[in-house]
Amino acid sequence: MNQRPEGIDLAARSRARRRALQALYAWQMSGSSMKSVIDQFRHEQDMEVADLEYFEDLLHGVDKHVEAIDEALKPYIDRDVAQIDPIERAALRLAAYELKYRPDVPYRVIINEAIEVTKRFGADHGHSYVNGVLDKLAAQLRVVEKRGPGAG
Repeated sequence: MNQRPEGIDLAARSRARRRALQALYAWQMSGSSMKSVIDQFRHEQDMEVADLEYFEDLLHGVDKHVEAIDEALKPYIDRDVAQIDPIERAALRLAAYELKYRPDVPYRVIINEAIEVTKRFGADHGHSYVNGVLDKLAAQLRVVEKRGPGAG
């Protein structure tokens, strides 16, 4: 099994992020409440193999902090957040939430997962855009972590 010592199932976390991206996309496109989107996704079969608690944390977190997340992204994007492709926007918001509010998750994991879900669901070169934005955001939000131990 793919577990860290803390008992976190990394594969289930990955599936939770993938499902969260889809749920966030649905939320952005439908205008439904986050609660109804979560309820809809919670009842789908493959949610059984995802980390449901993490899935809900991601979505509630983005919903609660969307203005702060979009504000944090603003200096690193080349257009208004609303004009970004919806899949890329969802990936950026999820990853920005994790970078800003989940210091327990290594920034490299967050960026890598965002790139992977964007490759899977987004436009051909969307993952390059997401990678560029998140690298810059991580440099701002995770200064100590990016610098590494013993750096000056």
